[in-house]
Amino acid sequence: MNRETEPQFHPPALLRLGESIAVLPVIHGSGQFALTVRRWMLEQDFDCVAVPLPESFRESTEAAILDLPRPSIVIQKPGSDFTRPDFESGFTPYDAEADEDDSGGDGDSDPASYVPIDPCQPVIMAIRAAMGEHIPRAYVDLETDPFLPFSSVMPDPYAVRHVTAERFAAAVLPSLPRPPDRQTRSRIVHMAYRLAELEKRYDRILFVTSVLNWPWIREAYTESFSSQAASKSESSKPFDFPEHDPVREPQRYAIDPRTLMFLFGELPYITGLYERARRELEEDEDLQIDGVKELLIAARTSYRGELKQFARRITPLHLSKCLQYIRNLSLMSRRMTPDLITIVTAAQQIMGDQYALHVAQLANQYSYANRPEDESARLSDLEEVKLGIDQARLPDGELISMVNRLPGPPICWRTLQLKRKPSSPEKSRWKYQWNPYTQCSYPPEDERIENFRTRVFDRAKAIVGNDLARTEKFTTSVKDGIDIRDTLRHWYDRQIYVKVIPPSRGTLDACVMLFDSPSDPRDYPWRTTWFAEHKDESTLAFYATSFADELVGPGIGLSRYGGAMFLYPPVMIPDIWTDPRIDFTGTLEERLIAAACLHARGRQVALLSALPPGGGWRKLARHYKKTLVHVPLSSFSDEQVQQLRMVHVLNGREVRSYAEEFIRRV
Repeated sequence: MNRETEPQFHPPALLRLGESIAVLPVIHGSGQFALTVRRWMLEQDFDCVAVPLPESFRESTEAAILDLPRPSIVIQKPGSDFTRPDFESGFTPYDAEADEDDSGGDGDSDPASYVPIDPCQPVIMAIRAAMGEHIPRAYVDLETDPFLPFSSVMPDPYAVRHVTAERFAAAVLPSLPRPPDRQTRSRIVHMAYRLAELEKRYDRILFVTSVLNWPWIREAYTESFSSQAASKSESSKPFDFPEHDPVREPQRYAIDPRTLMFLFGELPYITGLYERARRELEEDEDLQIDGVKELLIAARTSYRGELKQFARRITPLHLSKCLQYIRNLSLMSRRMTPDLITIVTAAQQIMGDQYALHVAQLANQYSYANRPEDESARLSDLEEVKLGIDQARLPDGELISMVNRLPGPPICWRTLQLKRKPSSPEKSRWKYQWNPYTQCSYPPEDERIENFRTRVFDRAKAIVGNDLARTEKFTTSVKDGIDIRDTLRHWYDRQIYVKVIPPSRGTLDACVMLFDSPSDPRDYPWRTTWFAEHKDESTLAFYATSFADELVGPGIGLSRYGGAMFLYPPVMIPDIWTDPRIDFTGTLEERLIAAACLHARGRQVALLSALPPGGGWRKLARHYKKTLVHVPLSSFSDEQVQQLRMVHVLNGREVRSYAEEFIRRV
């Protein structure tokens, strides 16, 4: 036979059983190991693929795989009567007492077992690839009722991206515990026996199994079923083979898309990226890391889409800092890749609660959860279940405990404080209960905006002083600092020139802040004038978005400034939005500037805006014999400005006692 047409079968010696079996140890639920399975099947020629599932799951599992990328679950309920097996050294596969304490669960019922039809499951990848290449599949596990899982904390599977599968298996081998319960040992013996039977019919077998089981399967095969063991079988005593338990027929269910996080081994968003790369033939070797970057960018797009012009500007520098934070948190947790809590925590610390909420929501979105109408609808008749951690609510409302037949690393609940967005029914109820005859501000926001107004005043005074600065030769004092420009300009004099900034004259008691200019009146329908509650507050007139359209809590509305005018010390003035003396103005900005010039006592008015005032605004100020002192908006950080633009309107002073529980920071 030609050498080029010979089947390729060259597994590493460590992962070979006999002459015909290649064992690939994997960590269940890992996208990296799923890619490793695919790579092995592309690089070598196998005529059979063996998987650690019992034969009863064949029909339902393969039917569900045909419906990928739409996920589903195959559940096998426990039988009515069984004898709980004995355990050694106090080992228990699950806490029966804890199960009794679970709300809604039946402590006396036994857990059902399930197979997650997850595209990033290595075993599902092996079956999927074998079905595509028409390679026979062998389900070699023992039928057990109930199923007792055997799992442990494993190293980060991303390491297999940089080392071979045999090196990874050899590295974790010293830390692998022996199976502590009788059922797992019986399953291992049965799988070794089934592999020996398959070896008689096939020449190149791929066996995909958990990294926790492969050394003990290898041991059982070598000691009892290998060719060397067969030569000694005549003199040895008969082998006691484990027997199958009577089991129920597994059933397929669709999954509530909101609970896919409990089915997938990877984040649902990253699982969707793997499926997209599969469909569009894109590179997917580094998706586990690059997917985090794509998640942050997609969350930025969603965040901007919700808040529009009110969204904080998220630059590549912010994303770089967030990724660096994610890396540091992952290393502190002794991981190479981040989990969801790490990603959301970093996003919250760098970009705020609202962006972190978009990250958390997008991470749980799987783009192939629902198929288009024109595609096959084989899952349309399936009933839907809702998943939790080791729990599921069936379509009839029954809450059952479940164990995974392909268990990955253990998962647990962790807490992160994020102010969630209210639901539509809550908003409707709060809007109905709103009292239109009373409203007040939120004191912490008052303090922040007043401090910012003080900074703008100080910056404007410095600008006025700089306009009056002069330069003179150094004599006995450096005055207000050395003027480097004039010193270099007169280098031939060999003299040092210093700056002299005279003290500013007059008072500055009016400030206009234009956050969005030019402003569309349709975006800012709420226009009012607020008076000071005490001597440290300003008289405030502003135009903003309608707080009634965005209720964030009971008696709490959120609005955003488009522009505002401050008079400090506070004075009593007519409402500028109904004052006929400034009705000649045509825009919202002009009305604020005209009101500030009308009520200001000093000759200057501070103007905070993105662009310098044009001729029309300066002419308007000269009409009142005032001068506009422009303070660039870019001289302040964008996150500070966006936070200051948010104003929460409370439906009475009593709301201040609990408002902090509902108010979110940008």
